[in-house]
Amino acid sequence: MSGASDSPFSARAVAIMVAIAVISFGGVMVLAGWAPELRQRDQAGDHPYSTSALGYNGFVRLMEAQGYPVSVSRLERSLETRDWGLMILTLPAYGNLDILEETSFQLPALVVLPKWYGSPDALNRTRQIDTRFLDARNLNDRLREVYPDAEVARVSVSLELEGDFEPGAVKPDVRLQLIRSDILETVIGNEQGALVSYDPGRGIYILSDPDMINTFGLARLENAIFATRLVNYLRTSDAEPILMDATLHGFERSENLLKMLFSVPYIGATLVALASALLLGWAALIRFGPPARETRAIALGKQALADNSAGLVTMARREMRMAPGYASLIRRRLARALGLPRTLPDSQLTEMFDRMGPAESGGKSFSELETALKGQAANRDDLVHKARDLYHWRKAIIRRTMHERG
Repeated sequence: MSGASDSPFSARAVAIMVAIAVISFGGVMVLAGWAPELRQRDQAGDHPYSTSALGYNGFVRLMEAQGYPVSVSRLERSLETRDWGLMILTLPAYGNLDILEETSFQLPALVVLPKWYGSPDALNRTRQIDTRFLDARNLNDRLREVYPDAEVARVSVSLELEGDFEPGAVKPDVRLQLIRSDILETVIGNEQGALVSYDPGRGIYILSDPDMINTFGLARLENAIFATRLVNYLRTSDAEPILMDATLHGFERSENLLKMLFSVPYIGATLVALASALLLGWAALIRFGPPARETRAIALGKQALADNSAGLVTMARREMRMAPGYASLIRRRLARALGLPRTLPDSQLTEMFDRMGPAESGGKSFSELETALKGQAANRDDLVHKARDLYHWRKAIIRRTMHERG
């Protein structure tokens, strides 16, 4: 085990584990931010995403096919504050109608009353296996919390409808649902009640029969024509968008911080922050490396003595002045290794060393290396390079001499 690495893991294993951890953490964060977006939307019901009989996705497609700017709104704040646009709210069959009193709608806004309830198919959640009339008494009780004299009536289409625009011959399923109230002003209706009414106190319009715009009702051309004329009547300009609210049906979009970080325009700052974190992690990995072994407070041996001496020389800033002494040390050690007499003068030793050949790298002789080392060095690194060149030359001469002797 003496030659084994100090780290229990290889660099490759560590890199793989770090990559898996980063990708997993990023995946968890993204899924946490977008979890509401991953919910299946096309489920049977009376909401804008539903393609079932009671849904309103057919109305969205009808408007798109005619070139109207239509979209589904999932922000609750858009009910009260938005740039502009016609907001259409489809009330749930058994939802609370308190929203009509608690919300200050930004106008124009159209509220569609419920009429049906259904049971989704257990084998296909996008379809309904049964639809029935919503109990009129239950609907009346909830309406009277907002309009005390309101009453819903379901009548046969025996009388023609008339009003502020030409409604055409509407064809509801089974019976036409109308609303009666002295508080509401009739926009489209007859003696039996109003199909489209206006609330002057709140500024909102009310469509009493959802068959005029739900998917089943729009299968009849007359109802599709009525829906188009109604939209044209409520919009103030041809460019005004149409928004179908989905927040009342549980499709509200959560404006959480995680999702904001990965959305425009904050995605740029998020990517910069992630890149900075990766660079910091990489710098930390390179800087620290494997854990260091615990050592003695006061080291022993020649290496410790050499390290301490080098530290003292560095603190005193005496490296430059030690170069001549190091060159003389190399000269003496080489002469002793070659068995030369001690009485030989330095000039003869220099001539003898030059005849032994130049350095393997650089091609410089001993005298050139010695002169360079004793000369003025540019900095500490330059001095270290010159000393290392002379040291390698000495090692090469000794190795060559030993080889020739052998």
